[in-house]
Amino acid sequence: MPTVEELYRNYGILADATEQVSQHKDAYQVILDGVKGGTKEKRLAAQFIPKFFKHFPELADSAINAQLDLCEDEDVSIRRQAIKELPQFATGENLPRVADILTQLLQTDDSAEFNLVNNALLSIFKMDAKGTLGGLFSQILQGEDIVRERAIKFLSTKLKTLPDEVLTKEVEELILTESKKVLEDVTGEEFVLFMKILSGLKSLQTVSGRQQLVELVAEQADLEQTFNPSDPDCVDRLLQCTRQAVPLFSKNVHSTRFVTYFCEQVLPNLSTLTTPVEGLDIQLEVLKLLAEMSSFCGDMEKLETNLRKLFDKLLEYMPLPPEEAENGENAGNEEPKLQFSYVECLLYSFHQLGRKLPDFLTAKLNAEKLKDFKIRLQYFARGLQVYIRQLRLALQGKTGEALKTEENKIKVVALKITNNINVLIKDLFHIPPSYKSTVTLSWKPVQKVEMGQKRTSEDTTSSSPPKKSPAGPKRDARQIYNPPSGKYSSNLGNFNYERSLQGK
Repeated sequence: MPTVEELYRNYGILADATEQVSQHKDAYQVILDGVKGGTKEKRLAAQFIPKFFKHFPELADSAINAQLDLCEDEDVSIRRQAIKELPQFATGENLPRVADILTQLLQTDDSAEFNLVNNALLSIFKMDAKGTLGGLFSQILQGEDIVRERAIKFLSTKLKTLPDEVLTKEVEELILTESKKVLEDVTGEEFVLFMKILSGLKSLQTVSGRQQLVELVAEQADLEQTFNPSDPDCVDRLLQCTRQAVPLFSKNVHSTRFVTYFCEQVLPNLSTLTTPVEGLDIQLEVLKLLAEMSSFCGDMEKLETNLRKLFDKLLEYMPLPPEEAENGENAGNEEPKLQFSYVECLLYSFHQLGRKLPDFLTAKLNAEKLKDFKIRLQYFARGLQVYIRQLRLALQGKTGEALKTEENKIKVVALKITNNINVLIKDLFHIPPSYKSTVTLSWKPVQKVEMGQKRTSEDTTSSSPPKKSPAGPKRDARQIYNPPSGKYSSNLGNFNYERSLQGK
């Protein structure tokens, strides 16, 4: 094996040869043999091998393999030097192989090394995006779990940093094509990351692009299959997919297919839903998603059927007033519980779909059922007014820091919920029922009203649409969808005030 002096001497031969460098194959072979030496020899080889690589195509495989050996050396300084130089090997047909190697190197636990790998991948991405994607997706589809995980996260965080001249329409089409292959077998967390990747692509931010994404999510959600409320994974998959679909809906990209599925399959089974997510009010989560989607329905074949299912579920949460005893007091032991959060969601959904069939309450229901509904509305409205007065009194004069206490935060949200219900009930008390008012759902940010824009009333506002472990089992041996984790699941717990609202 060559010494340090021999490596420098052969480096000099190659450097001085200028245009005739390719005639000194033996000198380059000596440098390749440097990977068999000690620490100093390896460090020099890591620098010299890539410098003259392009001049010896017949030794390309040997050179790449030699550099790869250095990337796996026990000495961290040698590894870092070898990784840093890897992009110099990314020429022509060698680039996908280099991308593949760099993707595998993402599994390193050394933070400096990890950053070098990321930078190297980004640099070859700018040379040849399609070739780099070939290496990345090859490892995502066939690599070890830790490599797959980090390759997906690389795409989800780094693609958005690349300029438009790199992420061309052709490159984005390749990302979509390869992503569809991966989505045939993903965990819940991976699915969320891929939706982040795809929704960030410029070509998929058009109406037709968002429609493609909605269809992709619908396929993942298995909307063609019968819903199984007792299977936590089935429930979780539907919720995760629906959460990804909701931001895609608009007046041109309709939620009809999802709303129909929720009305037909989920609402009738609402009370029997199971979830693997500890502490999640699964029924409220379902109703919130339905409410957010209900604003974006297109033409619906089963509109009347869906409205009836919504109406029947709404009645479950709008109790009849308790019967009075002869002395004028309640005959029962206690007042019915008014579940305001549930009613807000159901009433809003019914109000949104009711706009499409405004004679539903008057022409499609018999007089007795309509009379029963009005009695329930009146009773609920009375309890609502009492609670609104209590909340306003409790919050009166409180500003700034005082409103930031946990107790007052709950009251502020409760006031939003009850005000929303109040506005919607007023609409339904019209003769005939009206569907003109708009409200902002209590968990959505209130949109600012532009100058000159008229509010419909003080209570109404514009409606706004809204890991795998390296030691773990293989994908085909585990559940395809996992409970949300990390940042995603923390968003699910934002509405603990519901416990305070139930029974008020």
